Amino acid sequence: MRILFVHRDGPGQFAHLARLFAAEPGNEVVVVCANPAEPIPGLRTITIAPTRASAPPTHHYVQSFENAVLLGQAAYRALAALRRDGFVPDIAYAHAGFGPGLYVKEAYPQTPLIGYFEWYYRPRGSDADFLSPAAVTEDEALRIRTKNAAILLELAQCDRGICPTRFQRDQFPAEFQGKLTVLHDGVDSAFFSPAPPGVKPATGLDLDPAAELITYAARGLEPYRGFVSFMRALAILQRRRDRLHAIVLGDDNVYYGRPRDDGKTWREAVLAELPGLDLGRIHFLGRVVSGRYREVLRASLVHVYLTVPFVLSWSLIEAMATGCAIVGSDTAPVRDVLRDGATGLVAGFDDPDGIAARIGDLLDRPDRRQTLGAAARRHAVEKFSLETILPRHREFARTLLEPRVHGEPRRAGHFAR
Repeated sequence: MRILFVHRDGPGQFAHLARLFAAEPGNEVVVVCANPAEPIPGLRTITIAPTRASAPPTHHYVQSFENAVLLGQAAYRALAALRRDGFVPDIAYAHAGFGPGLYVKEAYPQTPLIGYFEWYYRPRGSDADFLSPAAVTEDEALRIRTKNAAILLELAQCDRGICPTRFQRDQFPAEFQGKLTVLHDGVDSAFFSPAPPGVKPATGLDLDPAAELITYAARGLEPYRGFVSFMRALAILQRRRDRLHAIVLGDDNVYYGRPRDDGKTWREAVLAELPGLDLGRIHFLGRVVSGRYREVLRASLVHVYLTVPFVLSWSLIEAMATGCAIVGSDTAPVRDVLRDGATGLVAGFDDPDGIAARIGDLLDRPDRRQTLGAAARRHAVEKFSLETILPRHREFARTLLEPRVHGEPRRAGHFAR
């Protein structure tokens, strides 16, 4: 089998699938990307770069689209070279929206193409206006609508599309949802698992054994992922609980939404807003390697995951798989995977008092904490483990490799069971 992955950032969401295919004898697996990730044995990486970046006088509505076109053009040139060298994939995967997958069908018109669709942008009723409805001006609404241009082009050309969660699929217009299947990337629940009995997690911190440890993790410390709400809740909890410590994972960047107008990071702004915080009991570790991240989750008594109605982070399911007792935001993407009172607890996204109360409830009730953590682990394993997800991906691809039209295979191809 020959398998092609096209992504801006290495195999990205396809990493588990790429690792599976690359490990199988006889497969030739290629990823075309702009930003390579850690090497995967057996996976050939071809790095691309656009000839330039979009800039004025290109209209600001379409600058992101022009960047997508430029990266798609670079990807097409790499694919055309692969084709000339004799590489014709049996199946291709493309992460949609950033450009590399725009012209896969021009290079390989007969190859079944699966598009990965994370998000459809809406100016109202979703993420854009959740934090500040007034920020979505008429001009901003038009820009947000236009961001869907590359996504819709890829949705039109792919043979089938996948979305990681039902909530994310439901953001797309109803007339396109029939082409989209809900299929998550999967989480390595063997790696993200509770600590073995009797083994103390190695967080790298010298904490009092009696400390009450809560954790928060995000790619960046920003409002989209509830950092401000978390810190306000933490301030409330610190006043009530002398033994409370918090580990905060994430860097001081804004990945979603807009940075502050005053040039401060959100951490700087929040610390200025909450001068009474005991910083000796807050441990900002930045972004850490996966092994230490897992140890932090294993040590956590309560893990907090907050998000506006947007793409669901892997971190929530990773924390669930690790057996954490979760307090999540009562927002649609979280409700997709977390049931209040069954696999975790939820509170209002912008309700620090409610978040603090739910964390405090779990800290005070170790039996409930253990029950919810065990239920979260079971749910993550049953619904999102690689053992569950990867066979579904394999079967999904097989339906494209071996479809029948009037009783005859549309294309020859074998997908190992």
